[in-house]
Amino acid sequence: MSARYGFWQLTLALLVGLIALPRVALATDATAQVRVTQVKSQTISERITAFGLVRPDPDHIADVTVLHAGLITRLLVRLGQRVTRGQTLLELDTAPSARVQYQQAQAAVDFARGNVARLENLLKQQLATRDQVDKARRSLRDAEAQLAAQRKLQTDRGKTIMRAPFDGIVTKLSVNQGQRVQADTTALLLARRDALVVLLGLEQNDAVRVREGQAVTLSSVFRSDVVIHAKVNAVHAMVNPKTRLVDVLVRIPAAGGNDLVLDESMRGSITLRQQRALVVPRSAVLRDANGNYVFVVRNGHAHKVAVSVGLDNEGVLAVKGQLKEGDVVVSLGNYELQDGMAVREVKQ
Repeated sequence: MSARYGFWQLTLALLVGLIALPRVALATDATAQVRVTQVKSQTISERITAFGLVRPDPDHIADVTVLHAGLITRLLVRLGQRVTRGQTLLELDTAPSARVQYQQAQAAVDFARGNVARLENLLKQQLATRDQVDKARRSLRDAEAQLAAQRKLQTDRGKTIMRAPFDGIVTKLSVNQGQRVQADTTALLLARRDALVVLLGLEQNDAVRVREGQAVTLSSVFRSDVVIHAKVNAVHAMVNPKTRLVDVLVRIPAAGGNDLVLDESMRGSITLRQQRALVVPRSAVLRDANGNYVFVVRNGHAHKVAVSVGLDNEGVLAVKGQLKEGDVVVSLGNYELQDGMAVREVKQ
């Protein structure tokens, strides 16, 4: 009984061995299909993205002010309208009271001139003193100054035409056609078209990393063809009470703002730092309990190489390890690999 049991035990062991041999050979000869790429050396950037709106530069907004009282007979612009330098904005009929002020100033000058001439003639006849002539001349200068002021206020005109001082955008309109206005009334605000800014909103932990002069790439959220390269001009030192974010001011170069509209939504990519490094696609880097690694292909086999990772930007990672530029690494199919496994590249 024991001899027969031993015979069957030996037979079973031989059968198991025969079955296992092909599997061992198959595992040894297994070839994984993968996609590969080369390790490259390039400049890689760390960036943060923020969003904001196009706004007029507060340092380049002009008040278009009515200098004297009058009636707005024509208003030729609307809120948000683009205007060109010299374009008519509005027409104002001078109020009668303002015209009277000019006429009074003109009459005062005429009287003072006549008085000076009269006293100078009397002085020649020794019928007036030098002090009287000097006092009359001072009165004339005062009257002439008052008349010049009235001319600056344009009260000498029956109708005043107000024109745009530069190419701009009407950002505020405070009057209506047919409205009577007093002197020093702001009729509208005009922002320069070549002086626009974008206020990007950042979380506080991101804002502390941003510095004046860092490069910014601005792009329109809704128009893919609008891309503007600029720099950070200022980082505000307070939280915006409306957005609860820290505003980063970016001035748009003069040539870049022609196609923008106020309050247009913009995306800003701020470059925090740059470095030259070896880079691989993000998909090429794997991680296990021992850390990050990649598979480098040499002589048709994949070899596991430990790496440390750095900046992550636009789908690539900066890596350090036993790598050099030009090494071939597995970018797809690496999850099924084992160290030393044979691989075959699959073309796209």
